[in-house]
Amino acid sequence: MQLELQKKVMPTFSQKVIFTLMMAVFWVNPVAAQSGSGPNAHADGKEVTEENFDAGKFVIEHVLDAYDWHIATFGNNHISVPLPVILYSKNPQWHEDQNLHIFMSSKFHHGHTDYKGFRISHSEKYNGKIVEVNEQGHEIGRPVDLSFTKAVAGAVVSVIVLFSLLFAAAHTAGQNRGRAPSGAQNLVEPVVVFIRDEIARPSIGEKHYKRFMPPLLTLFFFILLNNLLGLIPIFPFGANVTGNISVTLVLALFTFLVTNISGNRHYWKEVLNPDVPLLLKFPIPLMPFLELTGMFTKPFVLMIRLFANMLAGHMIVTVFLSLIFIFSSLMGPAAGYGVSPISVAFAVFITLLDVLVSFIQAYVFTLLSAIYFGMASAEEH
Repeated sequence: MQLELQKKVMPTFSQKVIFTLMMAVFWVNPVAAQSGSGPNAHADGKEVTEENFDAGKFVIEHVLDAYDWHIATFGNNHISVPLPVILYSKNPQWHEDQNLHIFMSSKFHHGHTDYKGFRISHSEKYNGKIVEVNEQGHEIGRPVDLSFTKAVAGAVVSVIVLFSLLFAAAHTAGQNRGRAPSGAQNLVEPVVVFIRDEIARPSIGEKHYKRFMPPLLTLFFFILLNNLLGLIPIFPFGANVTGNISVTLVLALFTFLVTNISGNRHYWKEVLNPDVPLLLKFPIPLMPFLELTGMFTKPFVLMIRLFANMLAGHMIVTVFLSLIFIFSSLMGPAAGYGVSPISVAFAVFITLLDVLVSFIQAYVFTLLSAIYFGMASAEEH
């Protein structure tokens, strides 16, 4: 009888998870906001209270790139990892006649101070970017900025994880030759087989698909891993790499270059001189113009789709968490406490949905790239 009562009283695993989430939310909610230890504590050390909580600024700061990696805030103490700043000055007369400058982002003290004639701008035009300043303290433009930002650091972390996983899978596959797969091989091999049989072969064809497997596998694993690591809010993960348009631009350029460099004679004939009625080519080259435009719009769509979907997911989660502090600032701490369970529930739901979106976006980007590769290598018929 005592054992049965104990089973009824003991909480289930799901109940423990829900209780932990509730306690975490109540801990960082309006009371933490008042003390400056919650999400509405600025990175520059200024306390943000309910009266001046700026939800828009809070959301944008959490999804944009940064020159350091902020980890946590406790009161007015900020734990962050400084990153290397690499600048090439166009005006060496303001910087001790030096062009190249390399230093750590901690020299800016979270954007509070200038360093060697540079500062993190708070102006409307260059907000959040490093600018050059003259002796009077006026901003005179931007240097060539090659800094190691949070997005770059996140990409490096994902590459290290990816190499470790793939080398472990290859090592395990070598040991299991002639035997059933195990370990990391069980995780990687089904994905490789899926991309080969469901994406590469149908889209490219039996004759040419093998030479396009390396770029397709690179795209899929890199995008998927960065999508998933961006959802883990624990250092050294959590960087919104694929939500940065510079990263998706490089991935789209990768597809663009592979497509056009590997394009055969038939591909370029269809672009420059397609088999259409003469009126569509002369006197106005309508179809060649459309085909040439399509060469650039296809990778552009790849870039925007991945960037917009991953950025939107991070922003929606942050917006739901911001509702806690918005209600607290408008109607008092009690309203913040009241809306906390709903905000956290929706944030958790969107995060789980983002996991599904991470797989879908990696699949779509790889599939469309394979289709473009297939168009470039198709034989004349």
